[in-house]
Amino acid sequence: MEKINREDMLELTRRMTLKRNCFDRIAGAYMDEEGFVDGTFNKHFQKLSPKDQQANLDIAKAIPFSDTNVQLKEHTFREADRKPGSTWQLLMALKECGLKNDAMLDVFYEEFGQKYRADGSYAVYFFHGSYDVPLKAGDKESLWESEEVYQFLICAVCPVDGDYEPGEPECGFLFPAFKDRSSDIHRIDVFAADGKSRQAEDLEKILFPGSFT
Repeated sequence: MEKINREDMLELTRRMTLKRNCFDRIAGAYMDEEGFVDGTFNKHFQKLSPKDQQANLDIAKAIPFSDTNVQLKEHTFREADRKPGSTWQLLMALKECGLKNDAMLDVFYEEFGQKYRADGSYAVYFFHGSYDVPLKAGDKESLWESEEVYQFLICAVCPVDGDYEPGEPECGFLFPAFKDRSSDIHRIDVFAADGKSRQAEDLEKILFPGSFT
């Protein structure tokens, strides 16, 4: 398992503020403890109130801002995990459509609910973002030109109460991995709040089914 560069993650999180927001869409599902969907939503991020934007930015930011290589670890998708019909293929499609396909999201929620074991109700949040990665000068000062546009998804799984108020993320991921200031579609950064939990293991089984067969 390769190491995540903390500076790459900090570079991303600096774009996760109200003034420098990198997200254009948020979608999600509320799930009961048995994994059945109670309800879904899909909204343009900028149409949320400033208060709701900030609350959701805090959820999304918790994934890349977590303790690098302890809570957030890099994983590689093997060829067996990238075959047609795989979670990897679904995530690639969701990234490309910018979360605007509810049918594909429903496929993910159903698959997730079947394999994820929870102690109570929870929510699966998806964020779609894009970041114009600036070129770096020789002295590491940013230049204005954009080197590439990094499009990405953040998924955060949070416990919720009866009013659908989310707690802090228990697990989640950043896809594709942001490695050496560039997109790496063959890697993903997986988050677990306590470093390694049953929930994180369930998430890995969803992402990498080829590793558990």
